[in-house]
Amino acid sequence: MRLLIVGHLQGHISTAGRLASQRGAKVSHIESVDGALNALRNGQGADLVMCDVEMEIGRLIESLRSERINVPVVACGIGTDAGAAVRAIRAGAKEYIPLPPDAELIAAVLQAVAEEDATFIAQDPVMTPLLQMAERIAASDASVFITGESGTGKEVMARFVHRKSRRASACFVSLNCAAIPENLLESELFGHEKGAFTGAVARRIGKFEEANGGTLLLDEISEMDLRLQAKLLRAIQEREIDRVGGSSPVKIDIRLIATSNRNLEDEVRAKRFREDLYYRLNVVNVPMPALRDRPADIMPLATYFAKKYATANGLPDRPLSDGALGRLQAHSWRGNVRELENTMHRAVLMARSSPIEPEAIMIAGQGLVPDAPASSAALAAQAVIGKPMAAATASNPTLVGRTVADVERDLIIDTLHHCLGNRTHAATILGISIRTLRNKLKQYNESGIVVPPAVGENEQAAT
Repeated sequence: MRLLIVGHLQGHISTAGRLASQRGAKVSHIESVDGALNALRNGQGADLVMCDVEMEIGRLIESLRSERINVPVVACGIGTDAGAAVRAIRAGAKEYIPLPPDAELIAAVLQAVAEEDATFIAQDPVMTPLLQMAERIAASDASVFITGESGTGKEVMARFVHRKSRRASACFVSLNCAAIPENLLESELFGHEKGAFTGAVARRIGKFEEANGGTLLLDEISEMDLRLQAKLLRAIQEREIDRVGGSSPVKIDIRLIATSNRNLEDEVRAKRFREDLYYRLNVVNVPMPALRDRPADIMPLATYFAKKYATANGLPDRPLSDGALGRLQAHSWRGNVRELENTMHRAVLMARSSPIEPEAIMIAGQGLVPDAPASSAALAAQAVIGKPMAAATASNPTLVGRTVADVERDLIIDTLHHCLGNRTHAATILGISIRTLRNKLKQYNESGIVVPPAVGENEQAAT
């Protein structure tokens, strides 16, 4: 893992760096925000940025966002200045670490970042041949094409291949082709020179150069337009790229992995994907099965996510009851592992006791019968009391005749009470954005409805 530390911090910075190094991180230190931005633009790369809370964290995070450099930022500072910590979190920092640094806290932050990328849980027999094949081909430099539905863990498999390869000590760089506007994707891939186009405020190294010596993952490559596919094909064949606005080619040495949730043979036939590029990418195909086709993985995955989110929210471990596990195993999981993860996050927050009982398993948009249609009011009523719709109506007949808005209001207020006023947790449970939640609460306040007070200075100010 690559850690970039930004700031001075009166010598504590070296202590934090040493602790991180002892935990296996590759640490670099830059004293200014501008220096850090230049390093990231020039391809140094980082999996995590730790920044002095007295620096311009807001400017750093905004610059990273506007230049589409995706790296989490945590703030750190000397003493217990709650105001500084709140300002950093409001600016977009993921976490605040007090200094002098605590070894276990540093380790926890690093582990949280590393686990997001490295954890691969696969116990179902259907996964055994896939993992064996992935290990066999990992040692080569052959291109790998990973296919499967959204949420099946294609990027996790890509990282598995990287960790098993001879490039494991080098960097793993990923780019979601579907998340970048078409007119900017070329720059993201190949980089650009200063002034190459409007908004090119500085020279920027692209993902190919950043991944040099390591592995480059192009996620959802089927979303790339045909013009750019031709440039990508040349880069793969010639092992060199041209920066946008550049005057000379740049040699690159990467292992390329691509993913898609579409059938690329169909895309080729429809003339939406180049046939020659398809065959360049598809040297080895790893088809990721849907979660419904690997049922033996539901329990270990659910257990892992329950432990992960209990730890993240400062809660005791919450195992699954037999009834909760039965409900999970009965669901069809159209959203695959990603849907299961979100469901377990909600369950950890909603569970009133340990172990997690069936009523805490709130599957977004569905009742206990996965494919049964339901009205918004009925689903909201079910969520309020954690029971099937028929049982909900029978046991709480006062719901009948009420408006959806009234039921929604009570659901939101009850969820906030359950979360002790924590807006972020409540929004997660409800399946809505924090902005939507705050807008609802503002309406309730203006109508004279009592809203549970927010937890923490930053949330109090936001409502």
